[in-house]
Amino acid sequence: MEAAQTVADAGPDIGSGLGLRVAIMQPYFFPYIGYFQLINAVDLFIVYDNIKYTKKGWINRNRFLQNGQDCMFSLPLKSDSDMLDIVERELAADFNPRKLLQQLSGAYRRAPYFAQTLPLLEAVLLHDDKNLFRFLEHALRKTCAHLGIATEFRVSSTIPIAHELKGKHKVMALCQAVGAHTYVNAIGGMDLYEPQEFRQHGLELKFIRSKPFEYAQAGADFVPWLSIIDVMMFNPPEIIQSTLDQGFDLI
Repeated sequence: MEAAQTVADAGPDIGSGLGLRVAIMQPYFFPYIGYFQLINAVDLFIVYDNIKYTKKGWINRNRFLQNGQDCMFSLPLKSDSDMLDIVERELAADFNPRKLLQQLSGAYRRAPYFAQTLPLLEAVLLHDDKNLFRFLEHALRKTCAHLGIATEFRVSSTIPIAHELKGKHKVMALCQAVGAHTYVNAIGGMDLYEPQEFRQHGLELKFIRSKPFEYAQAGADFVPWLSIIDVMMFNPPEIIQSTLDQGFDLI
């Protein structure tokens, strides 16, 4: 519908400030629509590669709809130290992407936008790279292109800062290194970051909160916040675009 340099319509309020708007996140596997709203709402999206892999998090797994119920799908990983960064993790040697593709295809074959979404799933799942970070970054870029999101991507380790920094200090260093004016974070960051501290470093801090987004699925009861796959399978491009542009509040 790969990543270019600008965002077309950034949504409510976000264009009111001057300067570069930046978001920084670890990569996730086919994340929910709020993740893509965040990417769409900024000029530059920095994706973490040199940050610790979070075990039992959402980096390499998500939820899809099967027979009206939410089910988990995941990328199996090679057994390794829990202390490694995302870029140091590898997919399991026995990972069978065609089996996962078959599982997702079987679940959504009767969805109204299955034919439009299947080529994206094929391009992502059949990507020939066993490195976890590169596999996920490729998936994010491909999905953004499919959704019409034109935000520029940067990989965190390529930005010249003191990479031993942690938490908010690393976030602010990355923002300053790329000349950001505004840092936009997911709503969960409200418990972690203080606007005044960011202002002291020349940065405006904003949080993005997704509005409820309900649509017709295959089951009797709506299951919210599934993988973006579910959104793409059941919604026309114009509805998805509207939700990406306007289906959130900035606070």
